[in-house]
Amino acid sequence: MPILEVKPGIELYYEDEGQGTPVIFIHGVWMSSKFFKDQIPYFKGAHRAISLDLRGHGRSSKVQEGHTIETYARDLHAFIEKLGLENVILVGWSMGAFVVWEYLQQFGEKNVSGTVIVDELASDFKWPDFPIGAFDLATLTHFMREVQVNRVEFLKGFLPLMFKNDLSPEELQWMLEETTGLPVSVASAILFDQSVVDYRSILPSITVPTLLCFGKEEKLIPVAAGEHLRDNIPNSKLVLFEDSCHCPFLEEPQRFNQEVKRFIASL
Repeated sequence: MPILEVKPGIELYYEDEGQGTPVIFIHGVWMSSKFFKDQIPYFKGAHRAISLDLRGHGRSSKVQEGHTIETYARDLHAFIEKLGLENVILVGWSMGAFVVWEYLQQFGEKNVSGTVIVDELASDFKWPDFPIGAFDLATLTHFMREVQVNRVEFLKGFLPLMFKNDLSPEELQWMLEETTGLPVSVASAILFDQSVVDYRSILPSITVPTLLCFGKEEKLIPVAAGEHLRDNIPNSKLVLFEDSCHCPFLEEPQRFNQEVKRFIASL
């Protein structure tokens, strides 16, 4: 099992296939690298396709500390440095987008050729001047309490909201297995941090080319979030997926892969 120790006691599981431009897929809160199961086989043909489990998630170290976006970005930087990766493409889905933006904020764009942002807002929180945010305080509080006392039933209701069409029992089962692997304390800690970070102020300073991939079904994230990013990230392009909600890479994998491949070829 490929494991990389990014700092003492912090081991990240990852998958690494193919050669060429490194394309790193970064998952959402509670999720794992398995959600990119349709991307690694496709991209390894022409690129070095990499997916990793952030600390506490998937098959990575179940440590209790460091569950903030800032720390996840530092883990990602150490991961890139230790593997000697150069001119990477960062693909951030949901919370993974925050990790990408935090990485750019901390470490700059020198080693990043482009970014792909998948269905995420500049901030998940409904700030007084950001009404399109996903969560208000009451909703976030409810989610955190449900994670503590009713996690499996909560996820059985939440996971289908990520998809336009119904999940099969088999699909729901593997997703439940992946998202319940985190310690409950970790699950609520990172949910809070990722829900209140706010990257609106840094968007205009991002100069690397950015592809924005958003599902048109708005159960979780509005299309307005993608439009906001497009209008504030200078070198960005917005692509909408008609038959997707929060997970176009799973819902429309063929088109998603082609759009990302076309974007990489344009760099």
